[in-house]
Amino acid sequence: MMKSDLLDWLKEGNLTLPGALLTEYKNLKLNEQELVLLLQVLYFSNKGNEFPTPTELSARMTCSSFECTEMLRTLVQKGFINIVDGASAEGIRYESYSLQPLWEKLVDRFATKGKEEAAKLNEREETDLYTCFEKEFGRPLSPFECETLGMWLDDDHHDPVIIKAALRESVISGKLNFRYIDRILFEWKKNGIKTIEQAKSYGRKFRQHQTPQKASNDERAVQKPVPFYNWLEQ
Repeated sequence: MMKSDLLDWLKEGNLTLPGALLTEYKNLKLNEQELVLLLQVLYFSNKGNEFPTPTELSARMTCSSFECTEMLRTLVQKGFINIVDGASAEGIRYESYSLQPLWEKLVDRFATKGKEEAAKLNEREETDLYTCFEKEFGRPLSPFECETLGMWLDDDHHDPVIIKAALRESVISGKLNFRYIDRILFEWKKNGIKTIEQAKSYGRKFRQHQTPQKASNDERAVQKPVPFYNWLEQ
């Protein structure tokens, strides 16, 4: 390869585009030809030609000038590209392609994708939550118990992780019932407990304030296990 060839290659420059366009174009209902056509429009724009003709575009693709014209019309109709009117400093009017609609659709797609993933995660967490309760209770939950769980999630807006922590607290305390768990959640919410770390710390503080039973004079002084906080007595 001659030095002049290398210089020509370098003059072609680089095309910078969001990686999300390659990962999400299918979800945007774009096919491969439409994607390549948009990339060609972007390339021409970077080179200073903001309104390439279908002939110029087809020369870089495997489709005809007519097919490029039809694809451009379709992309405008679908809202992926706009034709913008402008004027130069000398007052000469011109037209250019704008890919702003494409970038907006890509941003909207990412926002929607995030919401969909959050909804799926929340659904999995709620399903797992019901499974945890049934496992600890050793039986299917009653309609009333299912309704109570739903109220904790939808009305009280307790995080599933916090509800599981309250369930564990009731198991450890030997008071496995919904009334006891509800009281724990009430106390935690009243005191601003929102994370599992805060819940653990809050429980430790209560247990530290309880006085262990003293060993009898006939027994060796062995520290008794510290009882767990009785939420129902508050």
